[in-house]
Amino acid sequence: MEKPLDKCLDEISHSAGVSGVLCADSQGLCLGVRGKASASSSGTIAALAERAAMLEPGSQDPLILLEGDNSQCLVHHNNSITLAVYKSPETS
Repeated sequence: MEKPLDKCLDEISHSAGVSGVLCADSQGLCLGVRGKASASSSGTIAALAERAAMLEPGSQDPLILLEGDNSQCLVHHNNSITLAVYKSPETS
């Protein structure tokens, strides 16, 4: 499983506008990180995804968008894996 995960993280991290990517398991253990994402935030990211899913029990896991002045972080939990993608905001 490690090689496919590494390949996926590499592909995402090289996508346009992506500055970092983090993957965590359901316990918050960092499975992989690339770019400006920090492995130390994996527990917080996983907990955030878990809490957001509690807002509407029984529905699909939500896509969370955290937005700051200089960056965005998209978080999604699926099949016990949480993925966070850090992006620079699009310029018009």
